[in-house]
Amino acid sequence: MNLTKNAMTVLERRYLIRDEAGNPVETAEALFSRVASAIAAGDRIFDPDCDLRLPAQQFYDMMTNLEFLPNSPTLMNAGRPLGQLSACFVLPVGDSMEEIFDAIKYAALIHKSGGGTGFSFSRLRPNGAPVNSTGGVASGPVSFMKVFNAATEAVKQGGTRRGANMGILRVDHPDILEFITCKNKMGEITNFNISVGLTEAFMQAVEQDQTYDLVHPGSGKTAGTQSARAVFRAIVDSAWRTGEPGIVFLDRLNRDNATPSLGEIEATNPCGEQPLLPYESCNLGSVNLARHVKREADGSYAMDWEKLERTCRAAVHFLDNVIEVNTYPLPEIERVTKLTRKIGLGVMGFADVLLRLNIPYNSEAGVNLAHQIMSFLHDIGVEESQALAQRRGAFPLFSESIWKDGPPRRNATITTIAPTGTLSILSGVSGGVEPVFAYAYVRNVMDHTHLMEINQILKERLTEAGLYSDALAQQIAECGSLAQIDSIPAEIRQVFVCAHDISPEWHVKMQAAFQSHTDNAVSKTVNFPAAATREDVASVFRLAYETGCKGVTIYRDGSRDDQVLTMGTGNASPADSKASSPDGDAHPPEVPIVPRPRPNITTGFTEKVRTGCGNLYITVNYDQDGICEVFTNTGRAGGCPSQSEATARLVSIALRSGIQSEAIVEQLKGIRCPSTIRQPGMNVTSCPDAIGKVIEKVQNLSASGLGQLSALPPLEPLAAPAASNASAAAREGAAASHCCPECGSPLEHEGNCVCCRSCGYSKCG
Repeated sequence: MNLTKNAMTVLERRYLIRDEAGNPVETAEALFSRVASAIAAGDRIFDPDCDLRLPAQQFYDMMTNLEFLPNSPTLMNAGRPLGQLSACFVLPVGDSMEEIFDAIKYAALIHKSGGGTGFSFSRLRPNGAPVNSTGGVASGPVSFMKVFNAATEAVKQGGTRRGANMGILRVDHPDILEFITCKNKMGEITNFNISVGLTEAFMQAVEQDQTYDLVHPGSGKTAGTQSARAVFRAIVDSAWRTGEPGIVFLDRLNRDNATPSLGEIEATNPCGEQPLLPYESCNLGSVNLARHVKREADGSYAMDWEKLERTCRAAVHFLDNVIEVNTYPLPEIERVTKLTRKIGLGVMGFADVLLRLNIPYNSEAGVNLAHQIMSFLHDIGVEESQALAQRRGAFPLFSESIWKDGPPRRNATITTIAPTGTLSILSGVSGGVEPVFAYAYVRNVMDHTHLMEINQILKERLTEAGLYSDALAQQIAECGSLAQIDSIPAEIRQVFVCAHDISPEWHVKMQAAFQSHTDNAVSKTVNFPAAATREDVASVFRLAYETGCKGVTIYRDGSRDDQVLTMGTGNASPADSKASSPDGDAHPPEVPIVPRPRPNITTGFTEKVRTGCGNLYITVNYDQDGICEVFTNTGRAGGCPSQSEATARLVSIALRSGIQSEAIVEQLKGIRCPSTIRQPGMNVTSCPDAIGKVIEKVQNLSASGLGQLSALPPLEPLAAPAASNASAAAREGAAASHCCPECGSPLEHEGNCVCCRSCGYSKCG
């Protein structure tokens, strides 16, 4: 196989079978042989005497040639005891304690098996609504999302890959404003992507500057009114600040609901590209378009349409077989999935095709090629689904579907554009339908050295022009873009544009082009520079609505408080300019970070905290520039004074080096010690946890002026069980937003997900 070293690293870490010692005992070829044989076995269900060697070889060839890859759970689990092959599921969340915790239990089983889950919380009664059975009041959707989040955090530790969720709330839910801002605080609800479910009526009210009704989900009665533009501005503001929420257009999802008799679509999978009915699952796979380009006699490149047709037909066959051989996590999921037999065939490597064909991403020619490719893939997919229906029968609800007046189909939906974060790394191509994020970067490898990686198509083009050098590659990596490198000819820079060179409008135009030929939806991120305004974000949301998209997600560079890395060095905002890269090479600071001297005079507080190791005295000092140092001292009962002192010293030097105290608190809070004790009115799980909480108390009171503080309140009461993993989630969220938590490399925001090109980490699996 023609796999890069990076691809092999990802395979070894995430996909290959391991022995009890954790060592891979499977080669890449053996993995694809295992998957091909397991999926081909689905043919026997329809023809017990068929020869499986032909489909198995066909499936094996297109995977090992990197022409097509199925979603990660299929690569991980096909031909293995777990056998769960689906990427995404939607679970209903009803308005009772039993239904809510059933959904949590089912989600845990799905996450354990490698799948992601989507939920609509729109049926939950709002915060403060009466609960007749208990005489109390409801806590609302956001509070229960935190419970789901904590459960996901716990299951992550034992699952085959990280759990990911999508949370959606209708824009007419009474708690919509709380939902919109629920992730604005760093570290909150980190295992969820969130999107607001917009309606056509709401968008029309925004355009006409009207109010609209909020609706109680239980009674259906009006529970108040809101200014549509005010709510729209709140969505825009939060997205501008943090990248979330995204938006989905619910009426459009249901316009294309193939089986409306089965219910209403209210939610999607974690990255938003797969709308599903309750208990449906979907099996995704992506054609690598970069492997379907041929070189002509004159040296130019063109699409190989015949090869693309062969791959598309084989891929539809493959994905339909997945439905048959899959081991489903719940009987109800199997039942509903087989009623509709939805598959999601998509693409990756589209940006590489544009480069080969010398077409800029941000051009009408690029958009036209998107129409041409996706129209072709969709039409061939429908033809193959109809051919399978002739041999195997249509999906069971075909007679009740929107397709009932046409030729029978095997699958209710056929096409979906997924982000393909890890799959595109395996294939060595650009993800999904995104532009290239960066053309050169420094990659961390296992022995703590750093290798320069450069886009191979760009390298070929520069070499042909007699321009390539290691120094130029380094310059591209530092700038993050070719746009400002005058030594590269304009005709090359015009074609080799990266995500941040492309205006948001072109991002949306490209998404709309693919959406117009896609049954389900398109996972894509509209990238903004740090200087983008709220009105820029609002314009993209309106454009997505006007151009027929089913939703949109944006990300403004530097918008998260915890961002430590940006693409290149030229795009860093002033707040980011002090930050250094964890690997020390990918984005070196211009000036080394030197802690400011300790002030001669400080003011502070000392708090006595009882821990499982005895009493711990924590002193937090500050001056006119903020918190600057922490001291600890243990009581006579002993404990671990050296570790506490080391923690305090490192915290102090970090504070005086410009690290925000909020970031330090998030790293310390929630660390647990085996000798943790429970005590009334206190929630201290370790010495570092206590240090973090005392710093937080000083930090929270600083708004009123540190010099005026005279006393500190006692530590917070014991938190509810759902919050016990909050700080671990915060650390995950802080790292996963911009800096890979596994190798420290920069992360790319693509397709409503983030992934690391260095090690294959993906927030959404």
